[in-house]
Order: sequence, then structure tokens, then C-alpha cells
Amino acid sequence: MIPYWHAPSFKLGPLELNPFNVFVAAGILLAAKLLTKQAEREGLDPNPLADFAMWGVAAGMLFGHWVHLFFYHPEELSKSPFQILRFWDGLSSFGGLLGGIFAAVVFFRVKKLRFNDYADSFALGVAPGWAVARLGCFAVHDHPGRLTDFFLAVQFPNGNRHDLGLYDAVVLFAISGLLYALRNAGKLKGRLLPLLALLYAISRFSLDFLRATDLSYVDARYFGLTPAQYGSLLLIAYGVWGLLRKQAPSASAQKPPASQGRVETAR
Repeated sequence: MIPYWHAPSFKLGPLELNPFNVFVAAGILLAAKLLTKQAEREGLDPNPLADFAMWGVAAGMLFGHWVHLFFYHPEELSKSPFQILRFWDGLSSFGGLLGGIFAAVVFFRVKKLRFNDYADSFALGVAPGWAVARLGCFAVHDHPGRLTDFFLAVQFPNGNRHDLGLYDAVVLFAISGLLYALRNAGKLKGRLLPLLALLYAISRFSLDFLRATDLSYVDARYFGLTPAQYGSLLLIAYGVWGLLRKQAPSASAQKPPASQGRVETAR
């Protein structure tokens, strides 16, 4: 069994500095770094990604809080009339993903760029960054599961339980390793993002059945499923569609070789 340990938090005005926030920040920085590095590796212009980062993070935080508030814990709306703006007071990872997708659609359309050209870069950046952020969930144990004697269970004060933050991090690290192993596979060129969506959604849909139902503060259920499980169904649909659809050549593939068009003077 894994010992239960809750790290202290520190107040900085209205904000709270705790292990969750630290890991989330580290995950965002890692994702941004890997995303840019992969875009450069593929011969793409990384500058739009730097411009997008701020908008993606802001939309992710805001949408993540709204999904947490309106779908997971609507009872918190009674706390304050400004609760919908207190983005630091509860976040949903699926809501953050929704916000990031919305921001990407708008940003790439405004910039007249093809998102598909950068899709593999997003997959190779988001997966490990998300895994690191999930370690923050494990550090504060905010996703308790059912009581169990599983060897990876955490010794919560009210009994040994699955810790879904830990399981999610392990899954995402494993998927990250697989994506990097497959990034040079020609048949999966431009399809790593739907592959990430499909693999993660299947695991998340399954793992959410392990979430606690016997505690006072648990995820809401709608017809027996959590909001994340409904989100997982949408990701599965996107993953299957993305893996099966035909793709147009990427921008980097359309570039002529460096030697093309030059007059050869040496014989």
C-alpha cells in the first residue's frame, strides 16, 4: 500500500500555492516545450505555438473551472456570485481539454493555419505534460476511488482506496512512451492526436468506474456515468474518425527538397 501524505499549501492573496498547482504549472511548461521542439523537428514554424500558448492555457483554466462547477459540483454555485470566475477553485481536466480545443480552433482559423499540420506536435507535447499535471492530482489525492486491497492503493484516512490521479498519470506516461515510439511510423503520420484521444478515452472511461461513491464530495453521475465518461465517448468517436479518415499532405511534406530548383554547377 502507498502511504497517504498531504503536502501543506500556502496562501498568496486569493491564490493558493500547493503541489497540485506546482505540478500543473510544470506540466504546462513541459507540454509547451515539447510541442515547440516537435514542430521544429517536423520543419514547421514554431512561432504560432508560442502565440497560442497563453490563449490555450487561459481557455483551458476557464473552461476547466466551468465544467467542474456546472457538471461536477453545481452546489458550489451558491458559494459566491463570483464563483464562475474563481478559476483556481476547482478544475476539471476534461473541461481544460475542451477549452484548449476551442482556443485552438479559433486561433488557427484566425491565423489561417492548418491545425492538422501541428496535430502530431500537440499529441507529443500534451500527453507527457498532462501526465505530469496528473501527478498533482495524486499529490493532493483529490480523486479518491473505491475501497480496495490493490497493491497500488493509497492508505486514505478512511481506508485503503484506489487513487485515480495516480492511475491516470501512469496511463498517460505509458501512452506518451508509445507515441514517441511511433512518431516515425509513416502510417501514423498526422494521426498521433486521434490515437492519443482513443487510448486515453478508453482508459479513462474504464477507470472512472473505480471512483468513490461513498464519500460526501464525489463526482456527479448522470444515468450512472461521470461527466468524464461522456467526454470519453466523444473522444473515442474523434479518435476512430481521425484514424480512419484520409489526410491531405502536410505543409512540411509539400515543401520541395532543399536542392530542388538549384542549378548544379559541379560535375
